[in-house]
Amino acid sequence: MLSFESVKMGFDGFDISVVDMALEPNIYAVLGPSGAGKSTFLSVIAGFLRLKSGFIRWNTTDMTKSSPADRPVGMVFQDHNLFPHLTLYRNLALALTHRRRITDDQDRAIRSAMDRVGLGGLETRKPAAISGGQQSRAALARVLLQNRPITILDEPFAALGPALKNEMLDLVSELAHERGNTVLMVTHDPNDARRIAPKSILVADHMVHPPVETKDLLSSPPPSFAEYLGQVPNS
Repeated sequence: MLSFESVKMGFDGFDISVVDMALEPNIYAVLGPSGAGKSTFLSVIAGFLRLKSGFIRWNTTDMTKSSPADRPVGMVFQDHNLFPHLTLYRNLALALTHRRRITDDQDRAIRSAMDRVGLGGLETRKPAAISGGQQSRAALARVLLQNRPITILDEPFAALGPALKNEMLDLVSELAHERGNTVLMVTHDPNDARRIAPKSILVADHMVHPPVETKDLLSSPPPSFAEYLGQVPNS
């Protein structure tokens, strides 16, 4: 369970409060107007941005001051963060070790993860030699190898076409349910949330709100989010 207690975050005079809440394993879309603080919220969970006050816990462990490497969090970024000079195999190996030598167990894990996301046979390719969708798959394979119970996704599929994006979303959903992970996914597309996220967390008006049913939030959004969605009724 991922829980938040008296959390305040932000930078450069832009403050955001997080309503006290506890997130059970599930897929949560993180929605809200542009600039509301969605990526800031993910950065706080991952440990890239320090809290101004409050606590974040995973089950009974306080991870408020833990470094990103010590948190039970795997993250998929919008630019995928693949090293261009390394092959896909070596990029994924970094999820397990920074040593040059790969053990037999690590080799099996890497190849299994690549097969699982449909990249088998592309071990020697470099990122520039594969498509955007394949780069997204490599980023998911890295999260698989990290084997952490929290996965956060900061619009990693925004640049993909509709069919390929849906394929990637379905893969995220499949992997999350296989592993019982807690997934938080920032998206600007309500259809992404409808497709795989039973619940959504709204970030708006300097507040991270507790999760609600995605269908309810999108059918009756609060005013600031309704305006962003273009759902404000004509007066």
